[in-house]
Amino acid sequence: MKVDHKGHTTIIKDTEGDSLTFLEKVSNQFQTYKETNVILDISHDTSVDIKSIKNFVDLAKKFKKEKKSFVIVAEGIDFNDVLVSLHVVPTVLEAHDLIEMEEIERDLGF
Repeated sequence: MKVDHKGHTTIIKDTEGDSLTFLEKVSNQFQTYKETNVILDISHDTSVDIKSIKNFVDLAKKFKKEKKSFVIVAEGIDFNDVLVSLHVVPTVLEAHDLIEMEEIERDLGF
């Protein structure tokens, strides 16, 4: 797991290629990251599918309660099949763009 901070966002990259173990590690460290927007980069895990993405729903809800953005970066996913409660994008750049839009919405009171 590699952690990088960029402004008001924390990027956590899975380096082991196991999304369930990665989810467990990030969930256990929620208190550390709850003050920032979070991008989880699981794009290097080739076994990621819609079923494994759905495991992140509870963690996404925790960040939403804290009024922070939570975005998953994954490749090879049919984004039309992703739950509306999850934000999944194909690149880290798109994740940053999504967080910027959500911050603007929060500032405007949406």
